[in-house]
Amino acid sequence: MFISNAYAQAAPAAAAGGSSLTSLLPLVLMFVVLYFIMIRPQMKRQKEHKAMIEAIGKGDEVVTGGGLMGKVTKVAENQIGLEIAAGVEVQCQRSSVVQVLPKGTLK
Repeated sequence: MFISNAYAQAAPAAAAGGSSLTSLLPLVLMFVVLYFIMIRPQMKRQKEHKAMIEAIGKGDEVVTGGGLMGKVTKVAENQIGLEIAAGVEVQCQRSSVVQVLPKGTLK
C-alpha cells in the first residue's frame, strides 16, 4: 500500500576473460617480488651457513649463538668441544656456531 515494489537491476555483461587475468596480475607480481626480496636471499644464507658448519675443524676459533667465543678442541658429527678459557671446555651443537673467527682473534 504505502511501500512501492523494488525490482533488481539486470547484471552487467561480463568481459571476455580479460578482467580475470588482469585481476590476478597484481597477486602474481607480489609473489614474484616476495621471492626475489625475501625467499631467495634466505636460501642463500642457509646454504652458506651449512657450508661453514661442515668446514669447522679442530683449532678453529668460533662464536656460538649464545655468545660464547672459544677454540674448537673436539669435532664430532653433531657436537663440538669448545675451550672458552684455559682448562674450561664446553660441549656445543655444531649448528649453534654463528661465525668462524680469523685465527689469532682470541688470546
